Amino acid sequence: MDPKVPPPVSAAGQDRSGERHQGKRRSRTIAARRLGKVDFSDGMPYEADLEEYRPASRNDCIDGPRPCPWISCKYHLYLDVNPRTGSIKLNFPDIEPWEMIHSCVLDIADRGPVTLEDVGRIMNLTRERIRQLEASASTKIRSTRLAQEYSEFVVERPTKSAAAKPVAPAPVRVLEDDEEGEDAD
Repeated sequence: MDPKVPPPVSAAGQDRSGERHQGKRRSRTIAARRLGKVDFSDGMPYEADLEEYRPASRNDCIDGPRPCPWISCKYHLYLDVNPRTGSIKLNFPDIEPWEMIHSCVLDIADRGPVTLEDVGRIMNLTRERIRQLEASASTKIRSTRLAQEYSEFVVERPTKSAAAKPVAPAPVRVLEDDEEGEDAD
């Protein structure tokens, strides 16, 4: 085997010699113009009867099998379809959909906050790329009409000058012995 060519890697991230392979393969995009040339047949006929089992809402799929078998769902992590170009991006080209640990974005969102590193690991992206996407999404959200309308209802906004000024403690009033009973009412 040529030392310059890396050994074939299994879905578990191990090469045939059993050694752990450090790097994951980047995502792969199939352009729409090439989709006619790609063989998607896996030897199994399409069964239209399965469409009645396809979940239509989150409530339908929340207790469904995991990893999720419906890779055409827009919340599935295995692939993304670009609506503008029609291209398909395989986020995990080295594994099969049933080998995924996390398959649904909604399941991850239900768990609560996660770190940039965890999101990067789940989506096969770097931490920096996740940070860039987060910043871009925050900018887009702030510019929406709904966000601008909401900003009108915010009562207090922290200002740079208010954050820099130290707040003086309230004056303390010392009670005399004969005043103790008056405050108790």
